[in-house]
Amino acid sequence: MTKKIIQINKNPVYDFGMISTVFGEDTEFFGELTFKKSLQINGSFEGEISSTGYLVVGDGATVRANIKAKNVILMGTVYGNVEAASGIEIHPNGRLFGNIRTAKLKIADGVVFEGKCEMIKSDERKGKKESTQKPAAAEGVS
Repeated sequence: MTKKIIQINKNPVYDFGMISTVFGEDTEFFGELTFKKSLQINGSFEGEISSTGYLVVGDGATVRANIKAKNVILMGTVYGNVEAASGIEIHPNGRLFGNIRTAKLKIADGVVFEGKCEMIKSDERKGKKESTQKPAAAEGVS
């Protein structure tokens, strides 16, 4: 008789998949943070964050940092500027005190946002593809 090992993963799952790493509620982190996949912060962080993946600031988390990531999901509080190449989602309990620079922005009712917002082009590859295609209106014109 063989034993089966069942591992229950407690990391959150979002539309983009499972979070790779979670900093728990009791975690305090100071410094420069760089990662490639996905991270959820549920505790507190102070410093700089740079990523090519997803950053989730969990409900009740406090982040004092300038953030650069592919995507940012904000449910807690951030003091600092946020730049997300693909998009930023701010959920109802989210609070952001800083500027936003992103291609897509979703803000729910009840959000506190104090800062400026700059919308950028989403992906350079998309821009190149669109510039090589004919506009839809021009195709039907004779």
